[in-house]
Amino acid sequence: MRIAIAKSVLENMLIHVQPFLEKKDTSQITSHVCFEVQGKTLVVKATDYEVGLIIESDQVAVEMSGSITANGKKLLDIVRILKESEIVLETVQNTLHIQQGHSNFKLPTFNANEFPSFPEFTDKPKIGINSQLLVESLKKITPSTDTNNPKFELNGALIDIKSDQINFVSTDTRRLAIVNINNNNETELSIIVPKKAIVEIQKLFFDNIEIYYDNTYLIIRSDQYVFFTKLINGKFPDYTRIIPKEIAKTLMLPKAPMVDAIKQITTISNDLKITFTGQTIEFESLSDDNIEAKTELNLETGFESPFMFAVNSRYILDFIGQTKNSEFSIGLNESNMPFVLEDENFKTIVMPIVI
Repeated sequence: MRIAIAKSVLENMLIHVQPFLEKKDTSQITSHVCFEVQGKTLVVKATDYEVGLIIESDQVAVEMSGSITANGKKLLDIVRILKESEIVLETVQNTLHIQQGHSNFKLPTFNANEFPSFPEFTDKPKIGINSQLLVESLKKITPSTDTNNPKFELNGALIDIKSDQINFVSTDTRRLAIVNINNNNETELSIIVPKKAIVEIQKLFFDNIEIYYDNTYLIIRSDQYVFFTKLINGKFPDYTRIIPKEIAKTLMLPKAPMVDAIKQITTISNDLKITFTGQTIEFESLSDDNIEAKTELNLETGFESPFMFAVNSRYILDFIGQTKNSEFSIGLNESNMPFVLEDENFKTIVMPIVI
């Protein structure tokens, strides 16, 4: 294999595949990227078996076809220090040579034929959804997706597809985030996508996409990328049981003033107490130390007697950070019962702190 490619093109491809590489054990072939030259197209692959990415580019001058692997991190480190001009990649006696001007580097390789295979998407059933809706929905529920939970099915997000809608759901057991979009679907199914995959999907897909699935994989294809992730094999909790069936009191709250007030309290404590009176919303830190933070907003609430609850501030700030409007609603029942934050088709149900 011998190709010439602009530094910017190669560097961009290598940056995109970094999250898909095995980082801890560089003796594994999965710490390598695989280069394949097919006709006039360069195909770059990376996978750690759980997730994988294929990138194609025709912005390359092919002098000799072939395939090779090389350590993805080391290759990116080399490319980054080179100048903004053409780079030559060439295989010589089972090593990869990187050349630019008077600079020469050499990396060991694996046999490209031993590189892990990627799942095929041909003949698999499809999910029809706009890429922008997919990315926006996943972005909203990402903060509520758990990590390292012993209940492994919670370390991902549920995509619950009904005949006329799709629900995106995640929970870290203290809060439950749901995005609902109207969408006509031929097939009803529920799949659990790992958090790592959710994060990478948001980075990659902005144009037209095709989504394929089976019992093991979710595959997303665009003009430039083919992405796959293994699905989490488990049963997601029945999220509909967590959503309060009735709400005693609903208030519209101003986003910016709420954020300012909560952030003042977080200088002392991430846990805070919020009290609604008839004319104000009072914010107070919860801390065992002999320090205190207080502030309040003037707002007509409609409460005839004070209503108080305690909460981790991050849950409210995470929700507000994913909203677009200048206001959001809060639905309250009792102080020790879950409350609901809502903005259009996005809601988060939060468990308060019992004090």
